[in-house]
Amino acid sequence: MYSLAWFITFALLLFVELATQNLVSIWFVLGTLAALGVSYLTGSLLIQILVFIVVSIIALIITRFLVNSFKDYDNTPTNSDRVIGKIGEVTKDIKKNQYGQVKVFGEYWPAFSDHSIEAGTKVRVLGIDGTKLEVEEEN
Repeated sequence: MYSLAWFITFALLLFVELATQNLVSIWFVLGTLAALGVSYLTGSLLIQILVFIVVSIIALIITRFLVNSFKDYDNTPTNSDRVIGKIGEVTKDIKKNQYGQVKVFGEYWPAFSDHSIEAGTKVRVLGIDGTKLEVEEEN
């Protein structure tokens, strides 16, 4: 009785999933497919809706588990990581709670430090916060 409605819902959700390419509705696609199958076995809309909900939730949990197991949580190093630990020179004064500027490998970077550092001072790069270098005075 509700088979046509489940089929149309399945087709629409499948179209949305294929159009977005981002696992937006795949679990609902599976839920509607299961509800469509159950609609041929029973005319009870309540049972069909429950099957849709249960299968969608199970598909969501399984999909989440699979995606997390394949996901690589390691940070991918970038070329900017090469400046960490290197020596640079302050080109604009760095004041506490204000950004200055540092030249490392011929490139200019915004920089900050726990202490004020004057231009011309050699500094060591401690880390990167976004696009800003954390530096300390080189001894």
